[in-house]
Amino acid sequence: MKATTLHLALIGDYNPDVIAHQAIPVALQRAAETLGVQVHLQWLDTDTLTPTTELHGFDGFWCVPASPYRDSDGALRAIRFAREQRRPFLGTCGGFQHAVLEYARNVLGWADAEHGELAPDAERAVITPLSCALVDATDSLRLTPYTRIAEAYGRVEIEEGYRCRYGINPEFADALLEREMIPSGHDAAGDLRAVELLDHPFFVATLFQPERAALKGITPPLAIALLKACQEQCA
Repeated sequence: MKATTLHLALIGDYNPDVIAHQAIPVALQRAAETLGVQVHLQWLDTDTLTPTTELHGFDGFWCVPASPYRDSDGALRAIRFAREQRRPFLGTCGGFQHAVLEYARNVLGWADAEHGELAPDAERAVITPLSCALVDATDSLRLTPYTRIAEAYGRVEIEEGYRCRYGINPEFADALLEREMIPSGHDAAGDLRAVELLDHPFFVATLFQPERAALKGITPPLAIALLKACQEQCA
């Protein structure tokens, strides 16, 4: 496969003080070198993502940590585009939360679905505070065999780091996961920490932050998998 330039959109409000925002460009550059491709990154601030924003020029999308975003609806628009247009997508931490929220609203038809950080009193808050906040924590995870995330790591037992306070509301988990969205990773306590979509080239979301490993000189397997999916789409 010939070398090419992949155009990646980073959905989120860039902040140089956020470790994940420091790490993601490093992770993607390392992944690009591994695959022998070039990667061009563009940050998409959420308050610039209007209904008329042109997104077709991007080969893939990464919805990044550090929510609440300035414009949650802007982030949801870009995630919906990636899902409906079948563009490779990775969401980590806040990206996981908003991928689940977008799916709840636009696939399941739950127009009243909310993020508990923004609407804590909502009847259908599909994202709520974790029983134990995962801030600067590391935990072991078991991946569901034969999923895209397990394929990316090449094994089902992994260890990853978090910086997150919100996750899927257990009250709605069964309904959220009975169709195209499937559970693909659980922590040592059995709590859901990763999901992905069936019938999509690559749509993976994790509550953990695999990008942080790049600052320790490790190329995150999910960064490679994201770019590989983009590369296959462009072939």
